[in-house]
Amino acid sequence: MAPLNPSAPHDLPFFITAPGDTDVLMVIAGVTVIAAALLAGVFFLHVHSLPERLAHKGQKLQFELVAVMCLLALFTHAHVLWVAALLLAFIDLPDFLSPLNRIARSQEKLAGLPSPPQPSEDEKLKEGGHA
Repeated sequence: MAPLNPSAPHDLPFFITAPGDTDVLMVIAGVTVIAAALLAGVFFLHVHSLPERLAHKGQKLQFELVAVMCLLALFTHAHVLWVAALLLAFIDLPDFLSPLNRIARSQEKLAGLPSPPQPSEDEKLKEGGHA
């Protein structure tokens, strides 16, 4: 080890390294910064996908609308779209299609027209409808 300069203090702190040695504190700080950036990115994407995960339990159309709004908010940084997607994910949309289908079938029956074949329960579930 090289002799210390006479004007240097004799009790140096632990983070001061000798010339040519690895700066351990800088390595620890670099790893911490990289880990914090990765964790912040994962947290951001996790929070950003919250409306999609909430709307997944609802109807297919509602889920698709929320997913598109979340993607648009992610790529355009229009945060109002994310807020709207979150609100839409919490709202249960009423089922307008079932009563309209029943009305159409009854009108076809009154008119004497043959009714179209009804989809099976499995096909309804595949399309995202409720059984």
